Amino acid sequence: MALVEKYHVVAAMYPVDNTTSVSGGSAPADIKEGQWVFLGTGVLGVRRVDATAGAVTKVLGVAGDTKSSTASSMPGVKTGWQNRVSDGFNETKASAKITVYYGGGEFATDQFTNAGTALNAAAVGSYLKVNTDGVLAFDHATVKSTSTVAMLTRAAGVYPSGVPGTDINGDMALGGDNANTYIEFKMLI
Repeated sequence: MALVEKYHVVAAMYPVDNTTSVSGGSAPADIKEGQWVFLGTGVLGVRRVDATAGAVTKVLGVAGDTKSSTASSMPGVKTGWQNRVSDGFNETKASAKITVYYGGGEFATDQFTNAGTALNAAAVGSYLKVNTDGVLAFDHATVKSTSTVAMLTRAAGVYPSGVPGTDINGDMALGGDNANTYIEFKMLI
């Protein structure tokens, strides 16, 4: 649902691939802000990393916008809220392009999985990879591998919204997917 850009090195715009999926079937999956994308073959554009992406070495970067027809993925907002009604939750509709962050930076996101190995305090400093759902997961490599895209810098937990309240550190929690928990990571690609 969300990506909090703390620091970033490169933010580029890429066309979105709206063609049918590589395996035949339906159109490419929605891309939520904070999910990872890869560059399709030819000039078709980017799509969310999924089982059709092939080797994880094709990961281009993390999406800074949402391409969806059903829900907003902006940090801390209800899924029914949208920027412009005419866009129908698709932040890429007007330009057919999506922001992609790559080349380093520090981010917070709720687009991760704790399946297998939890991204808790003991995992801080561990390498992260992208799974077939386009979200970050624990990478069991002890040295940076070809599947490594990031390093965990803060364990999963609530993230402050900056709005006065009582949840954490005097702020209300930001809210989002993954039971309102976020991780922080340093991008290594």
